Amino acid sequence: MRNKSACVDDRLFAEMTGQTEAHLVSCRSRASSGAAELLIHKDAFEPLERLRNKASEAGFELAIASSFRNFDRQQRIWQEKAAGKRPVYSVDNRLLDTADLSDEELLWSILRWSALPGTSRHHWGSDLDVYDAAAVPTDYRLQLVPQEYEPGGPFADFRQWLDGLIANDEAEGFFHPYAQDTGGVAPEPWHISYRPVAERYWQQCDFAFFQRLMDSEAWPLSEEIAQHADLIFRRFVRLEPA
Repeated sequence: MRNKSACVDDRLFAEMTGQTEAHLVSCRSRASSGAAELLIHKDAFEPLERLRNKASEAGFELAIASSFRNFDRQQRIWQEKAAGKRPVYSVDNRLLDTADLSDEELLWSILRWSALPGTSRHHWGSDLDVYDAAAVPTDYRLQLVPQEYEPGGPFADFRQWLDGLIANDEAEGFFHPYAQDTGGVAPEPWHISYRPVAERYWQQCDFAFFQRLMDSEAWPLSEEIAQHADLIFRRFVRLEPA
């Protein structure tokens, strides 16, 4: 990976790291008129609307919990998790006491569930966290944990329907980038990605891109990250199996 193409130009780097909104358009989190406004990549907007219509026809309301996330927000998530101000979970989704973890243990625990600032697929505008708003009351506190999408959970039927569409290549170009546990990022049945856009950005995620982020010293735990840069890049950026 180190010998791949030179680092991307400034415009593309800004898109890939969530530091511009020039490639995005507005969309609604839900179909209702009172829904919150979110941002999505302009090329993913119409495919998303088609997928929403398919969901509606099947008796679901495809709602968006999270779409575009800028660099500052992702950095804030990391800072708060590293400081023990946000919950950090184990591989099996148990809440951890960060005071009991070494810096290296904390690093791997955060990486399991949260991308490094600048490397999140949510920066691209192609990736969404989705759920079935019709399955829960309006005051339901969404957690985005596996149990909600497993049998007995409120979104189990929605997951089965969506997984079926993806398997049959009928999901308007969307797929699950974190469908399987390969030893890096935890599986996320709520996370979908619009492949035609995401693939373009993913192809540019070479080590030169990653090194440019590391050189900016934008992250908490930067010393530990630098020590394990190759492994982090392969496992959590390129999603190579262990």
